[in-house]
Amino acid sequence: MSEPRVFGISGWKNSGKTGLAVRLVEEFTSRGYRISTIKHAHHDFDIDKVGADSFRHRQAGAHEVTIVSGTRYAIMHELRGAPEPSFEEILSRLAPCDLVLIEGYKREKIPKIEARRLDAKNREPLAPNDPHIVAIAADHPVTDSALPVFDLDDTLAIADFVERITGLKG
Repeated sequence: MSEPRVFGISGWKNSGKTGLAVRLVEEFTSRGYRISTIKHAHHDFDIDKVGADSFRHRQAGAHEVTIVSGTRYAIMHELRGAPEPSFEEILSRLAPCDLVLIEGYKREKIPKIEARRLDAKNREPLAPNDPHIVAIAADHPVTDSALPVFDLDDTLAIADFVERITGLKG
């Protein structure tokens, strides 16, 4: 099987990454594409509640816990001191799809758009130091870059750009 098409959204905390990712998933899905996402978290997180059966299984020491229902399934994998899996390892575990949108993973060598908002925790531009950033999406004018600049809320134009960059559409 060939490598999936991958496109990233990077930026500082509160830069609009998640909102843009959600809008792009909705737009690409409406265009008939099968989209998967990977979000990198820099902190401990949990997706099941204390006391839930799956939580109890993990607390008991299970390496992986799979929850399955008629509408979805999720696999939680406890690292238990092992190193965080590589980006490539996570990517390899996904089912086939048309495009994988990546939120976070600022340092990966994949094409990505930098999200910028005036409300961001840090407003230092990432693009000048990352040759893999191919565009900027901002909620304010950007004049210090030769890269294509989109309004952060112009989902259609950004989706068209991502289609071209990733080869989804020739």
